Amino acid sequence: MRVGVITFPGTLDDRDAARAVNLGGAEAVSLWHADADLKAVDAVILPGGFSYGDYLRCGAISRFAPVMKLVIEAAGKGMPVLGICNGFQVLCESHLLPGALTRNSDLHFLCRDQEIEIINSETAWTSSYKKGEKIVIPLKNGEGSFQCDDNTLAMLEGEGRVIARYVGENPNGSRNLIAGITNERGNVVGLMPHPEHAIDELTGPTAQGLGFFTSILNAMVK
Repeated sequence: MRVGVITFPGTLDDRDAARAVNLGGAEAVSLWHADADLKAVDAVILPGGFSYGDYLRCGAISRFAPVMKLVIEAAGKGMPVLGICNGFQVLCESHLLPGALTRNSDLHFLCRDQEIEIINSETAWTSSYKKGEKIVIPLKNGEGSFQCDDNTLAMLEGEGRVIARYVGENPNGSRNLIAGITNERGNVVGLMPHPEHAIDELTGPTAQGLGFFTSILNAMVK
């Protein structure tokens, strides 16, 4: 299985994501923001960082990158797409996911190991986990507060589209402690914490983030 990892100008975590893909059992394929094709990949990851310097608004410029037109079309046809941190912001700006990521409630950048609870284990990116499973992975963001209107929040909660919540205190002011969401089909997932930084105990606080990258293999078998 081939999983594309997109690099935008300012992306920081593309190599970490590629390493996680390879360790998870798939082949990582590098994609550039200006690419005119997706190189026959089976899934796509939008990694974290500061795409286009976070100018205008986080993810707002990346949404118009040539490669994103292809990603939007492919996602609409069912291709699995994972956006991590800045990638989550890009997915919201691209309207592949609802809501928006805004400044942390305390207006400070945060970087820490964070416990989250898996709420939906039936998406293309979470099937390696059990519902209710708690894992620890790094969280690092300055604009990671998930916000949406009341109707959208009710829809996400009612349709089981919240895939993960923060455990304990709310680190960034996200509504309902939301750490990640999915689209209605379950193929597009946005996650604010960084599972690619927790794929082995040598380099991460745990290896509990690897499940996001093994889940995609399960999705393709189905």
